[in-house]
Amino acid sequence: MAALGWLTPRRRSATARSVLAGEASAEAARKSALADELFDGPDFPAAAEAERAAQAEPEAPLELAGADEPDEPAEAEFPVAGDDLAAAFFDLDNTVMQGAAIFHFGRGLYKREFFRRRELARFAWQQAWFRLAGVEDPEHMQDARDSALSIVKGHKVSELMSIGEEIYDEYMAERIWPGTRALAQAHLDAGQKVWLVTAAPVETATIIARRLGLTGALGTVAESVDGVYTGRLVGEPLHGPAKAEAVRALAAAEGLDLARCAAYSDSHNDIPMLSLVGHPYAINPDTKLRKHARTNDWRLRDYRTGRKAVKIGVPAAAGVGAIAGGTAAAIALHRRRK
Repeated sequence: MAALGWLTPRRRSATARSVLAGEASAEAARKSALADELFDGPDFPAAAEAERAAQAEPEAPLELAGADEPDEPAEAEFPVAGDDLAAAFFDLDNTVMQGAAIFHFGRGLYKREFFRRRELARFAWQQAWFRLAGVEDPEHMQDARDSALSIVKGHKVSELMSIGEEIYDEYMAERIWPGTRALAQAHLDAGQKVWLVTAAPVETATIIARRLGLTGALGTVAESVDGVYTGRLVGEPLHGPAKAEAVRALAAAEGLDLARCAAYSDSHNDIPMLSLVGHPYAINPDTKLRKHARTNDWRLRDYRTGRKAVKIGVPAAAGVGAIAGGTAAAIALHRRRK
């Protein structure tokens, strides 16, 4: 009954497999980020700069920046510029990007005849359910990842990375939430590293991070031997507690102070990750996360409708650009649906 799983979510604690998945993801993320630094240098990358310019929104009138709430006390500046013990961790699906990366990736593979129409219909159903339910059911997402693993088995990692770049342009670039992108840019501008954290394959997540000019990505690690996928995972999908383990492992390796770090997500499944950091943010939250955020006085922002969500310590980093970005995204989405 995976289709009903979102109605009765299960809470899981970290297991040996989730710890293994987290540690493998952190190791892969650091290796990839180091390779980017070595090969691209300080001007990395021109593509990311173009990406940011394409997504830049015109500055909104100053009255949009909370002028309707004159009695609210001013918040301390965040993120803190020059704090190299802090970093930001962003969930991907429905937080940074509308929809699920794994489904868009599947569409791109179908276009390139990696699998048949029947399997495409399965991907389409999974994406439709994800969007209608608005939450991540572990069994449902696991089914999608099993499908993807069977498809890429026997293919070269380099081949999928090259194809992933094309798929990003075709299906993902226009689905980036400008408001969340503005939050990530605020951390970068403050001199902090910014990491995506997602259950999507680490290769796909890394491509998205590079194209957005972020530091790197933590994602599900698929086993490969001599550069060829075996069809198996290292540990388990990076979901729920495994995400928290990945953030914990990366923070330890990078020498970060988690109390000074920030994390952003839309899903209650990511409460373990959000609870690790000193600055948790609920972005486009599902019902359970919204309730948890209110109870725990977490910051909250919703870019799905363009309206300003109930404000729970909305970060100054979001600023005018984030509000304008969220509104623009909603208008664009509305026009596409007409």
